[in-house]
Amino acid sequence: MPGFLLHMGATVICSHAGQAQPTAPQPRVTVSGQPVVTIAAPWTVAGCTMPPPAAGTGPCVTAQFVTAATRVQVMGQPVLLMDSQSVCVPTGTPLIPVMAQTRVTGM
Repeated sequence: MPGFLLHMGATVICSHAGQAQPTAPQPRVTVSGQPVVTIAAPWTVAGCTMPPPAAGTGPCVTAQFVTAATRVQVMGQPVLLMDSQSVCVPTGTPLIPVMAQTRVTGM
């Protein structure tokens, strides 16, 4: 399915409202003045409200996207879209893209 490309300025949260940021955006291509993000970039999560291991599995710390665009690549890596799927560690829950640029779509 087509979707808007994720970029460095996109708002992405974990399932427990923690803020997620890509660790390695791809500066070679920009949308809305921000570097795009590819599937190769791991994400860090800050502010996750999931309780520590005594009451839960612990807060989300990192995440990795597992699906991305099938037709759009940057430097040989597929770009991330608003509908791309991810997995947080150690909780196993997904990241949720909330807001991104709305000019460039990919498939």
